[in-house]
Parts: sequence; C-alpha cells; structure tokens
Amino acid sequence: MSSAIHDRVAPQIDRSLIRSFDLFKTMSGTDLENMVSAAQIVRTRRNLPVFRQGDSAQNFFFLLDGRLKVVQVTPSGQQIVVRFVHPGEVFGVAAALQRSDYPGTAIAAVDSMAFAWRSALWDDMTRHYPALAMTALHTVGRHVQEAHARIRELSTEDVERRVAHAVVRLAGRAGRRMENGILIDFPITLRDIAGMTGTTHFTVSRLLGAWETAGLVSHSRQRLFLLKLDELQALADGRRLPVS
Repeated sequence: MSSAIHDRVAPQIDRSLIRSFDLFKTMSGTDLENMVSAAQIVRTRRNLPVFRQGDSAQNFFFLLDGRLKVVQVTPSGQQIVVRFVHPGEVFGVAAALQRSDYPGTAIAAVDSMAFAWRSALWDDMTRHYPALAMTALHTVGRHVQEAHARIRELSTEDVERRVAHAVVRLAGRAGRRMENGILIDFPITLRDIAGMTGTTHFTVSRLLGAWETAGLVSHSRQRLFLLKLDELQALADGRRLPVS
C-alpha cells in the first residue's frame, strides 16, 4: 500500500501555479477545469513512496512541487536509481507502456505534491488533451536519451567520468544558480549518485572528497554545490586529467 496522502482538494490549487507549467499554458479554461476536477492531489512526505515497484498501476501523475527519485530493485537485490522526477513532469504512466503495474518505486526526495488521475482515463485524456500526450512523449523521450547515455557511459567510461556526467546532468535539471556556483536543489545522497552510476557509495565519497579538495564541489548534509561546472563538464568529457 502506498504511503502517499490522497485528497480531493484539486479545485483549491492556485490556477496561476498550474498555468506556469507547459502542459497547461495553452489549454482553454474549460479544458483546464476539466483536467483539474478529474484529479486528486497526492501529497507525499520526504523519503516516503508515492507508489512501489510491482504495485497495481491505478493512477498516473503530474508533479506540481518537490522532487522524486524513481528506483528499481533487481532480482539480486541491487537498488538502481533510474531517474529523478522534477516539477512539470508526468510519471507513473504505466498505461502508456501497456503495463498493469509500476516498474519502479517513486520516492519523495523532499515533501512533494502531484496531481493523480486514474489510469483508466489515460487513453481518453491523451486523445482529448494533446498537450498531455506531448508532455508524456517529451518526458519519456528525454529519459530514453538519458538511459542510452548512461548505458554508453557504463560500457566505455571510467567511474570518475560517469559520476561527473551524473552531477552535470543534475545541474542541468535541478540546478539553482548561486553567487559562487550551482546548487543541486534537493537532497542527494552518496547512495543516490552511486545508484545512478553503477558504483558504490564509498567510491562516490572518495571522488567527491577529491573534487572538494580540488575546489570543484562542496558536499555536506546531502547538499551538492558545484563550484566549477565547466571543469566538471570537461572532466565528464575526458578533456582534463582526473583529480582522484
């Protein structure tokens, strides 16, 4: 059973917030109200699941606020971080994959809030709201590209380059520019990075320690601050000597 909290207060959500997302920007007022009225609001506390791998896929979702990580557990028990979900993305679209269950577990990295619609509505909603189909297509397409990149990196690159690629990608999707660099705007653990890059948290800890000594990053309390993004990108691309 999911640990997320469901309620029916979707009509109370600020429409200016909803309109800020690409999915809803061009919708007519009627279509927007129809989509909102068909939704539940799902609130999930940090470190709790919205749904678990193998659960019956009763709903699909749109993240309004927060961050989620999607993990899969292999038959051998290894946990892999498949991707992170950012505000404005659809997730849990098992119906689009013609699955009756969720292939992974979606865990809130911070307190999060999402719209949820019944999966039985997927076909009708994507026909009636082309923006929903396009949003799902773009999201899935981006994740397929990232998956292909990660497979290539696992096959051809050493662990330091893989970790550099991972943190640079995080900066692109969840980076907040600060005075001295870029803050990854949600808690990220060593195990999360290890699960993204096919290594161990001990190796990630060693690499981040070396990068911190070299002035490339600052890492503490699950917060990752990239001080020299250009140098990290160069490291990911194999254009500079490793710092470890």
